Parts: sequence; C-alpha cells; structure tokens
Amino acid sequence: MNARVGIGYDSHRFAEPAEGRPLILGGVTIPHDRGLAGHSDADVLTHAVIDALLGACGQGDIGTHFPPDSEQWAGADSLDLLRRTLEILEGTPVNVDATVIGEQPRLSGHREEIQDSLSAALGVPVSVKATTNEGMGWIGRGEGLACTAVALVERQA
Repeated sequence: MNARVGIGYDSHRFAEPAEGRPLILGGVTIPHDRGLAGHSDADVLTHAVIDALLGACGQGDIGTHFPPDSEQWAGADSLDLLRRTLEILEGTPVNVDATVIGEQPRLSGHREEIQDSLSAALGVPVSVKATTNEGMGWIGRGEGLACTAVALVERQA
C-alpha cells in the first residue's frame, strides 16, 4: 500500500447570538445558542478533515481549493466541500480520526450521528472525539471551537 497520512487543523470563533447561525459539526446541526462564524457554514470539524485529506495527498489546504474570499463559497455546505475534495484527491481515503476541542456544547450525545454523517460522505470509517481545553486560552473561555484531524489515504501509484 502506498499510504500517506495528513494532519488537519481548523478553528472558528463563535458568532454573536443575534446572527442566528446554527452550530454545524460534521454536517450535523448541534443545539447551541451560538453557531460558528465563517465564510462557509464554519463547520470546523469538516474543515479539519478536508485539510487532513488534502495534506495526505500533498494538495495544499482548504483555502487553496475553496478560497474564503470567493463569493462562490459564501455560506457553502462543508459536506459538499468534502465531497468535492474527494474528487480532487490523488488517492482513496482509508480512515479519519478527529478531535473537537471546546468547552461547550458537550458532544457525547451527538458523536455517533456526526461520525455517521462524515463516514457516509467519505465512504470510510471516521472516529470523532471531543475534549475541553480545561478552561485555558480562547477555547477555554468559550470563544470558539477548534478541531484536529488525521487522515490515512492510499495514494494512486
């Protein structure tokens, strides 16, 4: 197997409650009083997965393919961006592991649905975990969420 590993990271601050943005993680709307601010739907988890996949194939990052200053991607569904990413990869994903970092909301009741959503979009197993930042820094103050992801991709020969 010609396998390569990629690592992805993304972070987004929470939008103001008055903006009425939904909180979307892994394509799943999570009940919370604030969504994440961003050019697309600000799905920090899916964005980290995209970067991990692109990194495994040496194809840049999410901003290279879906620039945040392009009107084409304004309000974009990140699962759609993930599906588009699969079309440009020079390889086939094998599996993905991701960790969402934030104080709130608790994701334990949504983890399986999030994993199922990402697995369906990718066609491979996806493991999603969640942790806090133990009250430290901007994440610990509840200003937003971050995510790391690792993807294994079997490269085309």
